[in-house]
Amino acid sequence: MDTTKPTLPRDDRPPRAVTRELFLEWRSPRVGVSNPQRLTNPVWSWLASRRELNAYMANRYFDGPSSMTVGPCWCGSRFGQSTTALPDGRSLSIGGEHEDHYDPDFYIYNDVILTTPSGEVEVYGYPDEVFPPTDFHTATLVDDRVVILGCLGHPRQRLPGVTPSFALDTRTLAITPLVTTGENPGWIFRHSAELSADRRSITVRGGERVESTEQIVENIDDWSLDLASLAWTRLTDRAWPLWELTRADGARNHLMTMRWASYHAAMKSEFDREQIATHTAEIGWVPDFAVYAGRYAPPMEHRAVEEDEDAPVGTSRITIDGVTVRYVEGFRDVRITVEGALPPETIRALVEDARRKLETLERTAYAAKQIR
Repeated sequence: MDTTKPTLPRDDRPPRAVTRELFLEWRSPRVGVSNPQRLTNPVWSWLASRRELNAYMANRYFDGPSSMTVGPCWCGSRFGQSTTALPDGRSLSIGGEHEDHYDPDFYIYNDVILTTPSGEVEVYGYPDEVFPPTDFHTATLVDDRVVILGCLGHPRQRLPGVTPSFALDTRTLAITPLVTTGENPGWIFRHSAELSADRRSITVRGGERVESTEQIVENIDDWSLDLASLAWTRLTDRAWPLWELTRADGARNHLMTMRWASYHAAMKSEFDREQIATHTAEIGWVPDFAVYAGRYAPPMEHRAVEEDEDAPVGTSRITIDGVTVRYVEGFRDVRITVEGALPPETIRALVEDARRKLETLERTAYAAKQIR
């Protein structure tokens, strides 16, 4: 094990007040016991103001105990954290997660980090039963409160058909649940939220929804929450067909590796040849790059759509008779969404074409299943 103390960039180094003893005292996450509980301390204030400094490096700097043994180290470097600017110059950063579930420093936070106009940092915690671990939510400022909607959270938290909804009082920093009614978007995350011009409602769109413990699907509809009545209204009902293509053996696919390999398919340089050799060793064979390039080009009149830079990696789009067909590659599946109305025989043909090409690329059987 490497015990060498890492060298941190000058701007990331702790202030003199953050000693090793104090770091070890505040090294681990903890939840609040009141609503809220002020948990501000020099260690967390330092880490919260250094968003690029991850838990592993901070723990190594102070020669802390292994996270494999004692659990994750507190950290201000997070994904899925919201930050809301207040009119008085303060900002409120809510929750978020550090690393992925397989990392020993993985943790989903349920805190609020307040930053003053002068740059001072305060940290507030909450009991889990008041405000559970929250990430990939939205935070919308409405007068003196921040409305927090949605969450990914831990698998044990997720309740299909329920939309996590909370309000953070910007004056007291207390958090209260919002008891909503109506047809809600369900357990939604990675979505967007927009306050209406009259400030009476919030519209939620995009993102993903937990349909069941086994199924997460894209949210294709728009939803509105009335802030006075706390009633949800479904604004759209887009009956877009959705198909899922998976390896019949249930294994992960090689599509990402094939994508990397395709960048070097011409093998014009020694580096290209080295990369092809590396990716071929991982896959087990040299991919058919012609089939790969046309895997989402069905044998019918269509037009490829250039992807915008905000689209998830692995997304491809075509249009058929003015209707967009979107292919999204995951590690275990390819999802085909038809964003409009096409004849059933056309949909079956394009799905079957993709399925056969994936079988050719992967050299194994593929199954097609209609999800919606």
